[in-house]
Amino acid sequence: MHLLDYGVILAYLVFTVGLGFYFGRNQTRKEFFAAGNSMGWLPVGLSVMATLFSSNSFVMYPSIAYGSGLRIWLFLVAISLMAPIILWVFIPIYARLNCQTAYEYLERRFHVSVRSLASGLFIFLRIGWMASATYAASVVLANVMQVSQVSVIVVLGIVSIFYTMLGGLRAVMWTDVIQFFIFTLTIILTLGLILNQTESGISGVISTYFEGRSNVLVDFSPSMTLEYGSLALLFGLFLEGLSAFGADQVAVQRYISAKSERTSQIGFMINIIGMWTVVPGLLAIGIGLYSHYHQFPEEMVSVLATELNGELPDWRTDAADGGKGMTVPEYYESYPQYVAEDVRALNLQDQAMPQYVRLHFPPGVVGLFLVALMAAVMSSIDSGIHSVTTALMVDFRDRHFAHWKPENNKIEVLQDRALVVLIGALSIFLACNVGDMGDVFAIGKKVTAGFGGPLLAVFILALFFKNTTTRGVMVGTLSGAIITISLMYAAPDWFSVWFWPIGFGLTMVIGLIVSVLTKSDQSSSAEEPLTFWNVIWGRYKNKDERE
Repeated sequence: MHLLDYGVILAYLVFTVGLGFYFGRNQTRKEFFAAGNSMGWLPVGLSVMATLFSSNSFVMYPSIAYGSGLRIWLFLVAISLMAPIILWVFIPIYARLNCQTAYEYLERRFHVSVRSLASGLFIFLRIGWMASATYAASVVLANVMQVSQVSVIVVLGIVSIFYTMLGGLRAVMWTDVIQFFIFTLTIILTLGLILNQTESGISGVISTYFEGRSNVLVDFSPSMTLEYGSLALLFGLFLEGLSAFGADQVAVQRYISAKSERTSQIGFMINIIGMWTVVPGLLAIGIGLYSHYHQFPEEMVSVLATELNGELPDWRTDAADGGKGMTVPEYYESYPQYVAEDVRALNLQDQAMPQYVRLHFPPGVVGLFLVALMAAVMSSIDSGIHSVTTALMVDFRDRHFAHWKPENNKIEVLQDRALVVLIGALSIFLACNVGDMGDVFAIGKKVTAGFGGPLLAVFILALFFKNTTTRGVMVGTLSGAIITISLMYAAPDWFSVWFWPIGFGLTMVIGLIVSVLTKSDQSSSAEEPLTFWNVIWGRYKNKDERE
């Protein structure tokens, strides 16, 4: 790294801390948690995307394109299909019921126990997600900067906690906006450098990538173990997107911060447009990296040598050539045709981008690339710890321990900030210990699917099934989460995205069955339940009566 790179990184970190100080003046509870309900569509939309896109995605998409094909592009199809449900169901519900958290609606629909259960699932989901997202980017950052992953995680975590603690939601959202533009610019520059340094041009890059590959764009084979199978991606990522953008406090908190329902809806569409811009760019980077290393396989030899620690893999020592008497670097330099195959076999495709950055990026651009990754990490951390703090304060302290809530605003804000620090410290600790669960894509799905699928099912049961009972939702949610997590250990070879429809489907089926069996236990009420149709119809009915 050049001195210029360190200067770019330092400037970015100082700027984000400065935002925390700037927005930290005259904080109130409403300002800290909801940015005074005054945010416009641009910060709402770009903050939603920067937060939920995360460092996982920044590392994941080029890695998948390099090692497994382009079938992950179906993510864009999945989120486009679920977008109308977010626009016309979830956002109107939260806006018209004036909810402080997503889970407040569930208490009004069922019972406080359902609110507490759903909020608890969100807290576990989001803390696990923060840890995996932080870990994913720290792999690349540590590799390029030649420092330990732990030091990267700790430094970025401390900076993120600091400006979140000071500036609340407004600081988090405007930082996310800046972070979005930083990593979008970096994607464009990275892709430009890769294409500029290739000798074969765009057509050569594309032909090299597709040569000898099959089912690159789609593969509808009905298999539970097929990585990035199209069926799993369409069903699983549709449900994951619906959960992330509709039932997750991270996104809901941004909708609540908006000036109006319409502002939230426009912001959400900005988020979708951003996804359609950024994801293809990242996939194109993966295509470019594959073509580059196909032309210069020797550049990945050092990555293999580091991973193998001096010993060739079994499938090479048993081969006809054997590599007897050769060191690992000597072997792959003698047989370069095996480099790409073994990189994928050893799950080292996550190292393709950092290796390219280290070898080919000019001074200053290396720093910008690292800042983009830092931005992705910090957008994951700041939004995660802030939304978890909101859920703990609003759904648990205020609801169950109201006598703990101070009347003095300064003490209230001090308590909120203290909890931000505690949640942040826990997330940093977990991020330092999450690496044994698999590659970055599997990590992200494993730590969220067990809770995210059942959490989404709770909202679908509440919104669209009038006769669902509190007991049915509670039994279905707990059973769905427990069975899904158990299956992750019982069937480790299943593609991780399948656990989203599994968790969602189990919760729906069990919840509906138990609701039918326990409907007589539910106390009668003259009021209609707060399903989606009743909320919307009631809104317009009241409007007509006023007119």
